[in-house]
Amino acid sequence: MAKKKAKIDSTFVLFDVTYEDGSLSSNRRVPAADLGGLDGDDPAKHMIEAQDREIALKSGRPRGPIKSLKRSPNQ
Repeated sequence: MAKKKAKIDSTFVLFDVTYEDGSLSSNRRVPAADLGGLDGDDPAKHMIEAQDREIALKSGRPRGPIKSLKRSPNQ
């Protein structure tokens, strides 16, 4: 009998990001498993900043600093 594959938690939380230059980025995905606990949504900011750095390396266009971060209402 074949073994079942381990179930991967693929749930994400969506965030709307406002940058200090006034630009917006909607529905940025962060794994739900990395959120919660005592830190709440604080890890999401660090993860989105890491995503921005990776995108900037590939595109050559850096993003500014994050001004605010909130959960997207359309989940």
